[in-house]
Amino acid sequence: MQTQVSLSSIGHLINGTHENPSSVLGPHPVDYRGQSAIAVRSFLPEAQAAWIVDSANGSRRPMRRLHPGGFFEAIYSPSAGQPVDAAGLSREDKVKSSSSYRIQMSNQSGEMIEMPDPYAAPSILTDFDRYLIGEGRHHQLYERLGAQLRTIDGTKGVNFAVWAPNARSVQLVGDFNGWDGRSHAARGSDAGIWEMFVPGAKVGDRYKFRILDAHGQWTDKADPCGFAAELPPLTASVVADLKLHSWSDDEWMSNRRDWNPMHEAMNVYEVHLGSWQKAAGRTHGWMDYRSLAKRLADYCHRMNFTHVELMPINEHPFTGSWGYQAVGYFAPTSRHGSPEDFMFFVDHMHQNGIGVIVDWVPAHFPKDAHGLAKFDGTPLYEHADVRQGEHPDWGTLIPNYARNEVRNFFVANALFWLDKYHIDGLRVDAVASMLYLDYSREDGEWVPNEYGGRENLGAIDFLREFNVAVHEKFPGVVTAAEESTAWPGVSRPVHEGGLGFTYKWNMGWMNDSLRYFHNEPIHRQFHQNELTFSLIYAFTENFMLPLSHDEVVHGKGSLLSQMPGDMWQKFANLRLLYSYMWTHPGKNLLFMGGELAMWNEWNADDGPQWELLDFETHRGIQQCVSDLNQVVIENKALHDLDFSGDGFEWVDCMNGQDSVLVYLRKASDDSPPILVCCNFTPVVRQLYRVGVPKAGYWKEIFNSDSKAYGGSDVTNSPGLATIGVGQHDRPDSIEITMPPLGVSIFRLES
Repeated sequence: MQTQVSLSSIGHLINGTHENPSSVLGPHPVDYRGQSAIAVRSFLPEAQAAWIVDSANGSRRPMRRLHPGGFFEAIYSPSAGQPVDAAGLSREDKVKSSSSYRIQMSNQSGEMIEMPDPYAAPSILTDFDRYLIGEGRHHQLYERLGAQLRTIDGTKGVNFAVWAPNARSVQLVGDFNGWDGRSHAARGSDAGIWEMFVPGAKVGDRYKFRILDAHGQWTDKADPCGFAAELPPLTASVVADLKLHSWSDDEWMSNRRDWNPMHEAMNVYEVHLGSWQKAAGRTHGWMDYRSLAKRLADYCHRMNFTHVELMPINEHPFTGSWGYQAVGYFAPTSRHGSPEDFMFFVDHMHQNGIGVIVDWVPAHFPKDAHGLAKFDGTPLYEHADVRQGEHPDWGTLIPNYARNEVRNFFVANALFWLDKYHIDGLRVDAVASMLYLDYSREDGEWVPNEYGGRENLGAIDFLREFNVAVHEKFPGVVTAAEESTAWPGVSRPVHEGGLGFTYKWNMGWMNDSLRYFHNEPIHRQFHQNELTFSLIYAFTENFMLPLSHDEVVHGKGSLLSQMPGDMWQKFANLRLLYSYMWTHPGKNLLFMGGELAMWNEWNADDGPQWELLDFETHRGIQQCVSDLNQVVIENKALHDLDFSGDGFEWVDCMNGQDSVLVYLRKASDDSPPILVCCNFTPVVRQLYRVGVPKAGYWKEIFNSDSKAYGGSDVTNSPGLATIGVGQHDRPDSIEITMPPLGVSIFRLES
């Protein structure tokens, strides 16, 4: 019987330019001697000979070689007397036919290989999957696309699937085929998803998608949903098994569901894993995830941090981007080990009572050729118009959030980290750049929305969908927005018109506070409002107070070097800044090295100056931060009502001449109130009378000028009794000694 495949079609298949290989390869209905049958066709360039093996009885039928390049065909009836529908094979027919025969081949070495026909393998995608992807609502996209381990008819392999709707053809290239994709041309679908089951592919195999784009150009792309990647500068994706790790954090995960991020203590330690500590003998000194887990958990426990926030850990080609220019959105960076190693990291942190937050960057992605940029030859993930699709500050591309599949990709990616890696929170970078169409653009450089405004409606919808999905599917997980404008309701629920974040970074507080501290103490009397202004808006959002990596890079210097005065005053000012921050309403975040009082600006190649702990002054700052964390944890008044005006009360905010602030922190129950007294000058203020709401004994539970922290030890230890004299419109008072450039914290004991 003469084949029904044209010579031209076979030629395109052999050359790797066929736009729809699945229309030729695999099982296809044909008329054979007046009967309906199946023509099974395979492209096996390494085969010397090939056979069809009946799965029921093991009988073999030789396949005819129709082209010397390795194109084979055989006519096969999977069930004698039961003709195949000549109109074509349904999905169910293909499932039946794939299990009724196998392909056997002898390669050039004479080795016999038997496998299921990849082109007869049923799709891993159901019709409902395709519908959800098209609607942009497939929140478990990572269970379908990418490299999924799969066993078909007893043969183990990997199912590869990728969204590339404008591609003419897609091939799989990798270790499993010598990077020759002609024998693994993917099957396309109406949903724009290309799919291929590769028998024998395994964990650890490197691979890419070779895409014939809309312009007829071949490009090798990493897998957008790849679970692992090669160590940069290499760029291939790597097949991974995300079920290898046996989790031991059941207690943590159970408790997290009932954890209330509004009312619990939260002391966050921001960390860049690549430079927090170095390892001798490893590439660039990058320590592995398992070693980092043990050291970091111990350190956070000793320092009383409740959470770590990791600068982006997804795979990124340029180390100098610190992870903020991601390519492998579903892959933890291979700089520190495998996906299983990162699971160990999170698991170990949880077992030691430390939560894990990661920075997540859906705001932009780089133009690297192997990444998302023009993925199928067209602006697929990004906008086509550079006025919408290119970021002028960072030279990166902006996602097209209005496109269902793109929005789906990023929402599913967020849920992936919470699902597969048990992450406890996502801090979303550069939210302001997402919300405004004219962000960093001049007139004429941006495109208004459909109503003529500058709001990015697609991004707003995306952020709301992201937050709703996270909070519904993973109770207790937090989301935080780095958002620096006056956009209303960033941390308000979506059903109330907000964006739905748990927290918003308080960039205004950070900028005002650092600007105030840059002033010499003698001039601070003229800047009192820079400290008090934050309380005007403190409860309009659920604020997190950040002293992050952004405050100690790009020529700003370290926090210690930003403090004015001589050596003593610099250290005293830094302790004062931290004490004021930890007692201000809001959750706290400090970037690594801040607790060491580093002199140098942070450098990702060097990391924190751990050697400074040889000096008593630097050890004092470290102990001060540890004790402040503990004070916040132990005293409900300092964390219960961080986001409510009921938890804060000014006692004395008008004494700008002396640069003094005094305030009360309160809890929602009868927990003892906390009195905070701040002196922003180096002058000791004796017998400074402070009004208190209740008579009794006020114990000094913290003093930033303590000798233990390197201070001059001007304290009120162990505490003070009220004197029966009213002050600050309160019925009683205590007379304290205000330490120079210091903070005294008191708690009512009786």
